Amino acid sequence: MPIHPQVLGCKETIGDTMTQNNIANELDKKEQQKETDALKKKLFFQGELAWDRMLEQDRTAAYDFCDGYKEFLDRAKTEREAAAEIVRHVEGKGFRPLRPESDGGPNVYAINRKKNAALAVLGRKPLEEGLRIIVSHIDSPRLDLKQNPLYEEVELAFLKTHYYGGIKKYQWVARPLALHGVLIRGDGSSLDIRIGEEEGEPVLTILDLLPHLARNAQYNKKLPDAIIGEKLNALVAALPFPDKDAKERFKLQLLQRLHEMYNLVEEDFISAELELVPAGRARDVGLDRSMVGAYGQDDRVCAYCSMQALLDTESPPETILALFMDKEEIGSEGNTSGKSRFMEDVVVDLFRMAGAAPEEYLVRKALMNSRALSADVNGAMDPDYQEVHEKRNAAKMGYGVCITKFTGSGGKYNSSDAHAEYMGWIRRIFNSSNVVWQTGELGKVDEGGGGTLAKYLAEYGMEIVDCGTALLSMHSPFEIAHKADIYMTYKAFHAFLSAQRE
Repeated sequence: MPIHPQVLGCKETIGDTMTQNNIANELDKKEQQKETDALKKKLFFQGELAWDRMLEQDRTAAYDFCDGYKEFLDRAKTEREAAAEIVRHVEGKGFRPLRPESDGGPNVYAINRKKNAALAVLGRKPLEEGLRIIVSHIDSPRLDLKQNPLYEEVELAFLKTHYYGGIKKYQWVARPLALHGVLIRGDGSSLDIRIGEEEGEPVLTILDLLPHLARNAQYNKKLPDAIIGEKLNALVAALPFPDKDAKERFKLQLLQRLHEMYNLVEEDFISAELELVPAGRARDVGLDRSMVGAYGQDDRVCAYCSMQALLDTESPPETILALFMDKEEIGSEGNTSGKSRFMEDVVVDLFRMAGAAPEEYLVRKALMNSRALSADVNGAMDPDYQEVHEKRNAAKMGYGVCITKFTGSGGKYNSSDAHAEYMGWIRRIFNSSNVVWQTGELGKVDEGGGGTLAKYLAEYGMEIVDCGTALLSMHSPFEIAHKADIYMTYKAFHAFLSAQRE
């Protein structure tokens, strides 16, 4: 039956109308989706890759910044070396030793027993109104030589060690190690030691058992027991003394060599601080060179960023203070740690330098009114072990500097927990300074945890929160940091030091 033209035209009109309606519906859906996306962007807190937010000049600046950072890491493998390198760096920028009677300008530094340091720039406001403080630590997990370290066994000479801080012992065997530290001779003279870092220098190592014989000695044991602390003995020599009838020929030969080279005797080890650290330089990691791999980034990444941030802060409204502490990795014990009175002494000297009487009440008031960052790293979410992290609250590589509201373990034991008002202020200054930041906590609630220096400064009543770079392979001999995160850590510290108080 033929179709009437009018009917055909009617069908075509209906089809056109349906097409138009479909187009209108699709436009409505796209508009609605756009509004939904805009609402999510406004209301949701979503982390953002720092690289996506950074302009090209920021990306170049990040790579350049990390070149200087790697050089710092190479020179500062121990707390003594880090303190000395910080002083060397700032003296080149016009900083002078902190003395109460000093009139050499507002930029000063102080050293405590060659193991921790302070940098300060006097601000425009009176000290009792509070300081702006960033505290980091410059010690890292390592192996310390025992006081009677040298012995021989099976015609080889070894040095006995005692590990310092939280390490996985298996990571320290069968790898090149360098010897760093200081040794005080019997006559009181000192000898700085740094062996194993330069091309052509010998290194030390700790032996590991061959897999063919490791079934019962290692494979059937739990990971912490496979390598025990007393077997972390560094191989140091293998040549005998020429006299075949002499006892302990290998030990004697080495001591004779040390005496000829450095005028040392075995008793000098008793007055020595010698550390074994991974040999080798900081390296770019990744074919795109997007990361830094090195020993000691916990916490020298924050130490370097805080030093550079302070150097780049001109005419601060409040006095700014960067502290670099020792012994954090073993609970901040001792007279160079965060529990020492070093910070108080520095503040007292700053009062005197500013021409004000450092009355106890005023010093306490200054510290009570201070605002601080505990500049310490957090653990980035490990892609291969995501189960130990709580994904909604874990730091991630490349997402900027990490703010850690609280530390501790379990039910927030041994934690400093930042107040909401202070967290709000930190958010505002970071956002206004275009700092890419994220939040994080160290693992699931019952998985583990860790502490920082924050709780020791919090005892003075100041506001403080943890803030630093997230690392992969933390506490290992080769820690990994993202260059964008390192640069954002620097930017965050600079924003904190220069921000106006509300």
